Amino acid sequence: MKFFNQTEIESTLNYPGLIEKLEESFRDTYEVPSRLHYSYASGVGEQDSTLLLMPAWRNKHVVGIKVITVSPYNSSNNNPTIQGIYLLMDAKNGLLIAQFDANSLTNRRTAASSALASKFLSKKDSSTLLILGTGALAPEMIRAHCSVRPIKQVFVWGRNFEKAKVLVQKLKLKGIEINAVPDFKDNISQADIISTATRSQEPLVFGNDLVPGQHIDLVGAFKPTWREADDNVIIRSSVYVDTREGSLKESGELLIPIAKGIFKAEEIHGDLFDLCRGHQSGRNHDKEITCFVSVGYALEDLAAAELIWENEMK
Repeated sequence: MKFFNQTEIESTLNYPGLIEKLEESFRDTYEVPSRLHYSYASGVGEQDSTLLLMPAWRNKHVVGIKVITVSPYNSSNNNPTIQGIYLLMDAKNGLLIAQFDANSLTNRRTAASSALASKFLSKKDSSTLLILGTGALAPEMIRAHCSVRPIKQVFVWGRNFEKAKVLVQKLKLKGIEINAVPDFKDNISQADIISTATRSQEPLVFGNDLVPGQHIDLVGAFKPTWREADDNVIIRSSVYVDTREGSLKESGELLIPIAKGIFKAEEIHGDLFDLCRGHQSGRNHDKEITCFVSVGYALEDLAAAELIWENEMK
């Protein structure tokens, strides 16, 4: 049985290849039950930690499951918020054939899923990216978005400005200017794409600050009471999601305005299945504001693990 560590995962999962694999997978047939979501007291701070179990399989081929914990106070000790492992099994006999570092797998597939959505939803000439967040996912979001659009300038913001500056110093991308900013509101109107990965429980992005043509990528909030954008972002945008089932069960971005009666589930324009299968074309014009809400989907993990395993077997 092979174990794939962070270095092996990151060296194998280049973004063009992973985005292509995800697009193919959303056109294919996978079985993906609802993920199991548990809260528990960690003994550190008042906010609960989370245990997630995410199974998926492709009949007659492979079965996979991700087991992860989300510990909100880990960053204060310079530990990743997400910890866990991904298990890949042969569907024919149930044998465990590989294990993967879940942190790296999750970060790569999350960023690739956002970039896949951006291919359909952001303007083709998008050149400026604003990233909110400085955790392990932030640099992956930058790399992924830059792989599908001609990004020339990136602004990075975090609650801790020093962490934002450290991230910028570590991340060097050819031909792209990357700067840490102390207040992202000074730059929000300049951004063609705004990507949030913050674990915020309160809105950071407000609809009144948006300008026509922007694409908003919301990936940090995965609980019904959490959100990174206010009601007006959702109301002003053409909203797309990774999956309807997951987003309408877990996304505070949508559930909060739905509970208020100011947004309806039927107003979601489409999901990644619709976009990848051609049922929805995505952005209609350059003045449209588009929004992608992602809570994570087990198909993405399995597709990424499959791609790594297929490469190993060559």
